[in-house]
Amino acid sequence: MLGFFMPHDHHDEDAHSLLPSEPALRVKALETILVQKGLIDPAAVDAIIDRYEHHIGPQIGAGLIARAWSDPAFKARLVNNTDGILSDLGFGGRQGEHIVVVENTPDCHNLVVCTLCSCYPWPVLGIPPTWYKSDEYRSRTVREPRKVLSEFGVNVDPKVKVKVWDSTAELRYLVLPMRPKGTEHLNESELAELVTRNSMIGTGLPENAK
Repeated sequence: MLGFFMPHDHHDEDAHSLLPSEPALRVKALETILVQKGLIDPAAVDAIIDRYEHHIGPQIGAGLIARAWSDPAFKARLVNNTDGILSDLGFGGRQGEHIVVVENTPDCHNLVVCTLCSCYPWPVLGIPPTWYKSDEYRSRTVREPRKVLSEFGVNVDPKVKVKVWDSTAELRYLVLPMRPKGTEHLNESELAELVTRNSMIGTGLPENAK
């Protein structure tokens, strides 16, 4: 196929590259209409966005994981009564009505998906990554979990079971990854820095201690 270069082509590309994505434009347009109709308060919208971007995020989940690694009693409570722990710590609420922690072991690796839409434990992980909401991830994770994991750089031993958990509007999952070896000397804050968002979804592993 032949193409023709016009002198202004690259300027148009530069200009378009500065524009938000189409979904972002659609969301902004919808927000503008709702504000104009008086159905939503723009200040309230900004407050919600700020809360999820700066006050709620993977660091909350990482703190829970690090504490579970350090405190066996807390770990037992977190696994057996996740909702109770989150409620006591003030991390419950919208999009986190019912969260279950599933623990990785030497014999089992857990992987979380939402095949219906993009249900996600927002109170402890913040806003879901784009790939989590994609049709490809949602469909392939159930059919070929090991292949999906390998594409994320996680190669699970054939002897280790891979268990896929399908989140719903009523039930969301948080993976408790295994504590990396050689971290016995680290305190809770240092351990939290090793916990990645993907390791709490199952598509990654914690970082190794430096």
